[in-house]
Amino acid sequence: MLRDPSTKYRPFPPIQLPDRQWPSRTITTAPRWLSTDLRDGNQALIDPMDAEKKTRFFDLLVKVGLKEIEVGFPSAGATEFDFISGLITTGRIPDDVTIQVLTQSRRDLIETSFASLKGAKTAIVHLYNAVSPAWRQIVFGMTRDEVKAIAIEGAKVLRDEAAKQPDTRWQFEYSPETFSTAELDFSVEVCAAVMDVLRPTADNPIILNLPATVECATPNVYADQIEWFGRNIPNREAVAISLHTHNDRGTGVAAAELGLMAGADRVEGCLLGNGERTGNCDLVTVALNMYTQGLDPRLDLSDIDAIVKTVEYATRIPVHPRTPYAGDLVFTAFSGSHQDAIKKGFAARETQNDDLWQVPYLPIDPADLGRSYEAVIRVNSQSGKGGVAWVIEQDKGLKLPKRLQADFSRHVQALADETSRELGAADIWGAFERVYLPGPGDRFALVDYAESGHPGDRVFVGRVAIDGEERSITGRGNGLISSVIAALAATTGPALDVVDYAEHAIGHGADAQAAAYLECRTAEGRTVWGVGIDTDIATASVRAILSAANRA
Repeated sequence: MLRDPSTKYRPFPPIQLPDRQWPSRTITTAPRWLSTDLRDGNQALIDPMDAEKKTRFFDLLVKVGLKEIEVGFPSAGATEFDFISGLITTGRIPDDVTIQVLTQSRRDLIETSFASLKGAKTAIVHLYNAVSPAWRQIVFGMTRDEVKAIAIEGAKVLRDEAAKQPDTRWQFEYSPETFSTAELDFSVEVCAAVMDVLRPTADNPIILNLPATVECATPNVYADQIEWFGRNIPNREAVAISLHTHNDRGTGVAAAELGLMAGADRVEGCLLGNGERTGNCDLVTVALNMYTQGLDPRLDLSDIDAIVKTVEYATRIPVHPRTPYAGDLVFTAFSGSHQDAIKKGFAARETQNDDLWQVPYLPIDPADLGRSYEAVIRVNSQSGKGGVAWVIEQDKGLKLPKRLQADFSRHVQALADETSRELGAADIWGAFERVYLPGPGDRFALVDYAESGHPGDRVFVGRVAIDGEERSITGRGNGLISSVIAALAATTGPALDVVDYAEHAIGHGADAQAAAYLECRTAEGRTVWGVGIDTDIATASVRAILSAANRA
């Protein structure tokens, strides 16, 4: 890299718009959406989609709710042409969906595009040619007037070809390609010339698509360009301004959002941001960003995993696990402090009568996208007691007291350090069983018991396996727990003082179990925990005492 990059690169010049309005605006309605997954997305693939994959992808786009879908570049070859024509002849296109095709501004290519759309009820033909200085001077060697003439000639062919198929409701789109690096006055001049040919109206507006063909500046500059264009294009009421951002600087989504604030009506992109180089605008991210602000994006993204699965199948490109909203890990916390905050957020939702979503670290409810809560908190060596407790509660229904969470967390941390990997629910439950629940090698194991007496004076008579030998033990206390502790102390068991006790049901109905948690202090001052699980709460309490005795 150069020590002084200014010798090779220049900053993009700011737009002179001192009274810009977009910074104080908010997005208040969903735009018109266009998916270009089957065109721009497809041409960016190492292995372009075949007809089966394109058909499956098209069906997904319809299911998601896209009403405008760019289905291909029919003049590129027979595969594209036949796919587009096949959608029409097989009746696969719903009445409320409009397909769109792309064509360069050349007569033969435009004629082929119209031929592919024969029989369509409604269709958009998207015409483009590059207008920026670099393309004019380096690629084409043309003047401004020559470039504008290409656009005008293409518009005339659009008009004439549409007249030959009057049964189709035609819409037209024009892109001054490389808009983001072109002179704004020239972009307006070319677009106005195209409008003079096509004569759009408020009832049938022309789509003027303003692409950031290569993202060249910060998103605020693109917003300035969009607002300037909207102010200066003639007959604005007959124009739908469309955005087509790319992600070269990593801000394609932000540019689209600011462009909407600047007055655009439509957004083009791909479901998960596929496209040339670093990709197109990610429509899922833009739509769900709106959703988290309380705005209906008019797209159905309620089964995000099915969307990801289809996109990965069709494109053969894996979706990154950190992709906003759609990645495997975006709703997952490994950090202890994050896990604790999320756990408290979910707990608050159970006790507060408030429908507003306010869970720390989760900008959207995963359930709204078809995700379960099971993978929200995952455990590794960075995790804390809250995360461990969450996994136990989600997997087994156990609501561990806070101090028991801390006690058990030490064991999980040791296991994570030992294995140097993420711990699954089975790993954590296995550790919990080994530490707190009956198992081989335990000194005390319950066989059977009975209790008698009256409140304040209870007698426990039990059969307990002690060091593998079944014995009868008896104890008296003011309740069941104290009588069991007395029975243990009268034999070879430890002397225990109860510090705290908690219990709760696991599940509902006749098959529900009960969990009992006992915090005790030994004669030496150590704190030990016992856990008991049984269909009967009294028996669960007895098991919790024996669990504590084993740990003592």
